[in-house]
Amino acid sequence: MIEHKIIVVGCGAMSNAWLDYAEQRENAEIVGLVDVNVETAKAMAERRKLKVPVFSDLSEALKETEGNVVFDVTIPAAHKQITTTALQANCHVFGEKPMAENLADAIEVLQVAQQSKKKYAVMQNRRYLTQIRALESLLSAGTIGEVGSIHADFFLGPHFGGFRDLMDHPLILDMAIHTFDQARFISRADPVSVYCHEYNPPGSWYQGNASAVCIFEMSDGSVFTYRGSWCAEGLHTSWEGDWRITGSKGTVKWDGMSLPVCEVVDQSKPAGFLNQFQIVDVPNNWQNKEEHWGCLDEMFASIEEGRPAETDSSDNIESMKMVFGAIESAKRGKKVFI
Repeated sequence: MIEHKIIVVGCGAMSNAWLDYAEQRENAEIVGLVDVNVETAKAMAERRKLKVPVFSDLSEALKETEGNVVFDVTIPAAHKQITTTALQANCHVFGEKPMAENLADAIEVLQVAQQSKKKYAVMQNRRYLTQIRALESLLSAGTIGEVGSIHADFFLGPHFGGFRDLMDHPLILDMAIHTFDQARFISRADPVSVYCHEYNPPGSWYQGNASAVCIFEMSDGSVFTYRGSWCAEGLHTSWEGDWRITGSKGTVKWDGMSLPVCEVVDQSKPAGFLNQFQIVDVPNNWQNKEEHWGCLDEMFASIEEGRPAETDSSDNIESMKMVFGAIESAKRGKKVFI
């Protein structure tokens, strides 16, 4: 059995789910904690009763331990440096999104991963939900026919504090990537072009633009639209957003919390000015783990089975193109091709 010796980089609150998983996995062992503030790493080790060395620098940790997997749970600005350092030291990397703070850096990191022949997979935990798996299965089965449009609304008002409040593009770069990636997952299509209007509405507590409207043309000919705000006070959507997907035979809606609901044209009834419809039961067949644990299961399986993970960097780069294409479109005030 392959033994995974894990170095965790970044010991803030976000790392807890990663550490929970690592502590429970039978063939995995945490061998070091790294944080730019070594006192934060020490506090995490004490809190979790981990008897492992702590470091302020990943290179030192790589020299002093036998780590062969790095969990990168740092802020976005650090992802490129942490990931490339680990890959070049012959370690697999499982990292938080986004791959980097700009597309050129993300492409460079992908090239390093490909040259190293090590796995670099990105945490897209929101693919690993029972409900979205049911939605993807429904669409892939052709239940609503050929998909023409996918619409997602995302309206929340989280008061994080910290680095997000200071980002230039907090919604698009830190959160919308989840929704963009989900759109790619359920459609099995990649972006072709985007028009984005990004803005910061009255009352926003973010320094950068916390709201956006995007229109993507996708490789299968469908259109994906996104309306979102991270400073919306009241009448919130779920963290998964509120979705409507229309096809040639019907429509499916998903509120991000419950199983999707679906109506298709009732072919047993005569066609009319407005057709009659029948409700379709949406099967719920997903038996695997959800959220971070589901994504981490897939990441480790990719090592053990010698294949790319579903969220491998070679796939996730397409979601990154959506993010940075949207940002570029907003800056230029026009549609851009991706």
